[in-house]
Amino acid sequence: MKMQPVLLVLTLVNVALLTWTLLQFRSAVAAPDAAPVLRGRALQIVDERGHVRASIAVYPARTQPNGGSTAETVMLKLITERGRPSVKIGASEQQAGLALVGPSGTQHTYIQMGANGSVSTLTLKNEDGRERAVTP
Repeated sequence: MKMQPVLLVLTLVNVALLTWTLLQFRSAVAAPDAAPVLRGRALQIVDERGHVRASIAVYPARTQPNGGSTAETVMLKLITERGRPSVKIGASEQQAGLALVGPSGTQHTYIQMGANGSVSTLTLKNEDGRERAVTP
């Protein structure tokens, strides 16, 4: 009869350990709070082969070989499976633009839309060379 108190104590200890373990497991399974901001210098999204299919990056201001300069620019590119950047969206303090480029194999098919200072433009060009520029 002396075994009953020992068994009762062991049962209570086991129940306490089980409860503690389940509480620890529940808190480990719960999703942690999402980070409020994702920060970095650039972001690339790659496909299953490791090819970059989308990117966003900040390009520093630089001086061109002809003496002109470009402003610091942020650029978003969407890239086809053949590596052609078909969508580009760029912005700097001086200008912003959007370019939609034709499929791989074309050289002159595109739409460009931009605002440079106080001037805005829209240019459409077909592969056959026909072009139309629209200005306000």
